Amino acid sequence: MTSSSVPRTLAQALPQQIGQTVRVAGWVHRRRQLKSVAFLVLRDATGLTQVVFATPASRAQLAELPEETVVEIVGTVTANGAAPAGVEITSPQVRLLGEAAAAMPFDLFRPELSASLPVQLDHAPVALRHPQRAAGLRVSAAAVSGFRATLDAARFVEIHTPKLVGSATESGANVFGVDYFGQPAYLAQSPQFYKQLMVGVFERVYEVGPVFRAEPHDTARHLAQYTSLDAELGFIADHRDVMAVLRETLAGMVATVTERAGESLAVLGVGAGGVALPEVPTEIPALHFTEALALAGAAPDEPDLSPADERAIGAWALREHGSDFVFVTGYPMRKRPFYTHPDPARPGYSNGFDLLFRGVELVTGGQRLHRHADYLAALAARGEPLAPVASYVEAFRRGMPPHGGFAIGLERFVARLLGVANVRQVTAFPRDLHRLTP
Repeated sequence: MTSSSVPRTLAQALPQQIGQTVRVAGWVHRRRQLKSVAFLVLRDATGLTQVVFATPASRAQLAELPEETVVEIVGTVTANGAAPAGVEITSPQVRLLGEAAAAMPFDLFRPELSASLPVQLDHAPVALRHPQRAAGLRVSAAAVSGFRATLDAARFVEIHTPKLVGSATESGANVFGVDYFGQPAYLAQSPQFYKQLMVGVFERVYEVGPVFRAEPHDTARHLAQYTSLDAELGFIADHRDVMAVLRETLAGMVATVTERAGESLAVLGVGAGGVALPEVPTEIPALHFTEALALAGAAPDEPDLSPADERAIGAWALREHGSDFVFVTGYPMRKRPFYTHPDPARPGYSNGFDLLFRGVELVTGGQRLHRHADYLAALAARGEPLAPVASYVEAFRRGMPPHGGFAIGLERFVARLLGVANVRQVTAFPRDLHRLTP
C-alpha cells in the first residue's frame, strides 16, 4: 500500500481509527530512545501522536530524524492508555517530506519555553510552534471571530479601508511617513475617517486591520503596529449607545473564545484554577473622568489617567462591582481628537470614553461630530488647518447622522484575557522601537 493511497489523518481523529492503517504527517516533536524500543512524538496542528519503533532498523532510522524534521508516517493505530489521546502508531513506515531540520535554538518539546522573550522573538518562526505560543494565537483568532460574529448579527457590514493615507488621522506627529510616488503619505494610525464616512453608506460598519503608531513607547503594552478592531454606528443618541454595543461585542468575543479555544485555554492554564476568563457584566460600571481622578487620588487638573490611575480604578471596579471592566467617560476635550463630540452639558468634557480591562486601557471610543459647521469650528478652535482633512470634512456637508464608534486593541485584549505580562507574547511578529525582523 502506498502512502498516497491512504488519506492523511490528524492527531485528534486517531482515537476513532483504532485497528486501522493510517497516514499521519507533521513535525518530529520529540524522540526517546530506550534499550529495546524507541518513541517518536509527532506534532500536527491538532495535537501530538506517539509512534513506536520496535525493530533495530526502525530505531536506527529514528536516530537520523532530528526534532522539527517534517515526516510522513504510515502505520497501525493501536490503543495505549498511556499515550497521547490513548492511542499510538505501531509498525511505522517513515518518509521524509523535506530535509532533516537544523539544530533548534531551544527545545520545543518542553512544557515551557526556557528562552527569554527577546530570544523567542529573534526566532519567532520556530518559537511560535511551541504549543503555548501557538495557543495564544488561536485565542486571538477566536476573539476576532467573536468580534465579527457579534457585529454581523447586529447588522454591521465589514469594510476594508486604506492603510496609506494623505494626512495624520489623529492630528498628531506620531506617524510613519512614506514616499508615495514622489509625494508624502503616511501609514494609517486608524481607519477613523473612513469608517465614519462609511456610516453614510451602511449605517453600521466594522473593520479588522493593522494600524501604525510611531509613538516612542518601549513598554509591555505598546506596539508600533497592532491589530485594531474598529466599529462605527449611526443614528445614535450619544456615546452611551456606543458603549452598549461595545458591551455586547466584548461578551461575544469572550463567549467565542470559550467555545472555540477551550483546548488552547487549557494549554495556557486559563480557567480551572488558573487565570479566570472574565465575565462581562450586563451593565459595566462607569465613572466620569473627574470621579476617576478623585478615586485614583490624582490632581483634579490632570488631563489624562496615568497607568497607576488605571490600575487603581480597575481595582475599585473589581472590589466594588466584581467587574474586570470599567468605563471612564467624559475625558477632557483637549485630550481628544478634533472630531470628538463635546458633552452638551459640560462643553469642556467630551462624549468620549475609555474602557479599562483589568486595570489597563483597552478601548477608546465615543460620539463624533456630524455637522459640517462643527468640524470647521473645532479645527479653528484648535488652530489646525482644514487642508489636510478637507476631503474628510467635506463629506459632512452631504448629510451624516449622529454617530460614534470604538476601537479595541486585539493584542492588548488577548494579553489581559490570558494574564500575559507583555503583548509581544501574543503577537506573532511584533513591531516596536527595536524590532523590524523577522
